[in-house]
Amino acid sequence: PRHAPPRATEGGRPSSDRRRRRRGLQRLPWSSRRRGQDLKTLARRFWKVAAPYWWSEDKAQARLQLAGVFALTLATTGISVGFNFLGRDFYNALADKDQEQFTKQLLYYLGGFAVGVPFFVLRDYARETLSLRWRSWMTSYYMKRYFKNRTFYKIQSQSLIDNPDQRINDDLSAFTGTALAFSLTLLNAVVDLVSFSNILYGIYPPLFVVLIVYSLGGTAISVFLGKSLVNLNFMQEKKEADFRYGLVRVRENAESIAFYGGEENELQLLLDRFRRAYQNLSELLIASRNLEFFTNGYRYLIQILPAAVVAPMFFAGKIEFGVINQSVSAFNHILSDFSLIVFQFQSISAFSAVIDRLGEFDDLLGENGSSLSPRRDSIDGINISFKSGSPSVLSSNGSQMQSEPGIVLEICDLTLLTPRGGNILITDFNMELKDKDHLLVMGPSGCGKTSLLRALAGLWTSGTGDIIYHARDSRQLQTATLGSNEPSNIKPEGEELLQSSKQRRDNGIFFVPQRPYMVLGTLRQQLLYPTWTANIHQSPTNDAQSKAPLSFLSEVSTSDGVGAKPEMPSTDELIRVLEVVRLGYILPRFNGMDSVHDWASVLSLGEQQRLAFARLLLAKPTLVLLDESTSALDDTNEVHLYSQIEAAGITYISVGHRKTLHRFHNKVLYISKSDSATGSLRNWELKPTDQKSIEESSPFAS
Repeated sequence: PRHAPPRATEGGRPSSDRRRRRRGLQRLPWSSRRRGQDLKTLARRFWKVAAPYWWSEDKAQARLQLAGVFALTLATTGISVGFNFLGRDFYNALADKDQEQFTKQLLYYLGGFAVGVPFFVLRDYARETLSLRWRSWMTSYYMKRYFKNRTFYKIQSQSLIDNPDQRINDDLSAFTGTALAFSLTLLNAVVDLVSFSNILYGIYPPLFVVLIVYSLGGTAISVFLGKSLVNLNFMQEKKEADFRYGLVRVRENAESIAFYGGEENELQLLLDRFRRAYQNLSELLIASRNLEFFTNGYRYLIQILPAAVVAPMFFAGKIEFGVINQSVSAFNHILSDFSLIVFQFQSISAFSAVIDRLGEFDDLLGENGSSLSPRRDSIDGINISFKSGSPSVLSSNGSQMQSEPGIVLEICDLTLLTPRGGNILITDFNMELKDKDHLLVMGPSGCGKTSLLRALAGLWTSGTGDIIYHARDSRQLQTATLGSNEPSNIKPEGEELLQSSKQRRDNGIFFVPQRPYMVLGTLRQQLLYPTWTANIHQSPTNDAQSKAPLSFLSEVSTSDGVGAKPEMPSTDELIRVLEVVRLGYILPRFNGMDSVHDWASVLSLGEQQRLAFARLLLAKPTLVLLDESTSALDDTNEVHLYSQIEAAGITYISVGHRKTLHRFHNKVLYISKSDSATGSLRNWELKPTDQKSIEESSPFAS
């Protein structure tokens, strides 16, 4: 028996369980009370997951291959019928002690093996090949939906479901392989019933009645004994996932655990998680054992049951000995068809858990997006839009003339709430940011500084107000077509609406977090991320991509907006920007641009932050949002990096705590913790940095 593959992260819940969804990682109480899905829901989810591929752009090839698999399946059934008659004549010759006929039938048997075996092998190969193609398409299909409109972020931030990564990897693999195998098994069963029922009924009609009664009774008993297996398989996936997720966490945070000396705590937590998996697996083994007691007896009894029924006819001389063998073969074929649930119950229960998980995931990714919307009692009304700015004034010789700074960013009547709790962070915030204006955001921890950046990036939309970006200089507004699954807060307030992270970058908005994200790949890919990601995968060095035989596995955009990108930097430009951010020494250290390492481990946090500034200088955005992006740097490097982005003409908004940051900004926004109960008082103050003793004069200074 096969159990469904384990999962690597926590929890799991149906999409309707809204309240528990808000509890973050505290999901064990829900999972222990999970209820199994009814057959109607499983059937609906199976069809919803399985159907899209057969009407996709690959449908012609898919249907052709499926027809080939069906044809081979029919051929193998015909071969099995032929072997049934060959077996009858073979054993008749043996019983009659007819050596000449026996030798003749033996040669027929060997010839049948030589002709028939390739059909069975080719059938299995064709099935596995189609299963792989189906899985490849579904993997591409689900990943596109997973990344579209930042769905991956919403799932994680709202704790909607457990480990989507494992659903895409393991569940899709299990689904396509098992669905195809079960479909062919059902087809084979129908053909077998038609082919062998005539044989068996022609031998002895009462034997056919015995078969029907035996199979129906066995099915009913199997369902009764194994009814708990579906839920136990589902729960085993989750508990194994919790344990594996804990091991992954130790690997990813090894240094922090070592600094804390937390080995004993981690060991205890991991053993506790394994104990839960052990307890559930023990229950699963007991349920499987009880079912096996019946199924093994059921399976072995059929070896003698047909012979026992037709033996009186043989003793009476009404049938030959070979007919007994033929009846046993036909009986076993038909009984296997009628007893699919008996023989495959554990596989079916594991497959049901896979359908349940994939159906839950598919419902979440559905076009209506209802599962991704915030709580009904929260306000989700922050509108984000882009507008065309006035083009720069050029002189007759083409050089840029000095002109009045234009507006880069407008924030109008912004009230920002936390997405799940609805706590007020910022009240009635208004601001205009012009070219060459550099804003520093300060305040106590937890006041909402980083949350403001999330709102500016379009990640948080809970609250009210308008955020308007002005595309300026050489950048032109990148247009997009609104999709049917666009978030409800996006309204036609400007010339273009924020739809994706890619569109935000195309319009010159860049974000640099405190701990930069290090992609899996080469140093070159680190520098080009995320602006030239698509071009990276089309590089000549990527052999896997160039050899990919399936068009739908090619990299495509996950957004509807298509904007022109800056020209990809050359290797010399990449080396030059590393020198600018004072990271030139890492090239010989890591053997050039195209070496692959775990960059988050081999680079210090300060080096990672400087590499993030290199990405920024290569992308040349209009506006950059810096979230304590120099916190791991010394004062000298901090001054150097800020001078570089200012010299590049980039407007920036920084979040930070250091007083040394004032010298790089001409405006300071102080935010205090809001009174969440009322939110009626303004909790922010915007000042120029050239005001004397600004820290002491501000009521918000810490």
